Amino acid sequence: MAKQNYSAYQKDVIGRYYENQETILLQSLQELVTELYLAETNAKRQKLWERAHKAMTKLKIKPAIIDHIMSKASVEILAKNVTEWLKNTGGK
Repeated sequence: MAKQNYSAYQKDVIGRYYENQETILLQSLQELVTELYLAETNAKRQKLWERAHKAMTKLKIKPAIIDHIMSKASVEILAKNVTEWLKNTGGK
């Protein structure tokens, strides 16, 4: 693979993305909670739960917690956990 030559600005943008990745993923989970509440079909809910699972995995949430949330498939449980995780990050 060819080495990428990024400008200083691009390097700065990429660096800020990775610095804020946890916050970005938590915001994504917040949006997923809303979308799950509003989802009208089981197929749509299933896709949203898959996205939530990926986001929690990227956040390095303990597998036991992810398994619990996914087994219950409860939007309320996910919402409570997201709120807790935001508190633990300082609500960035």
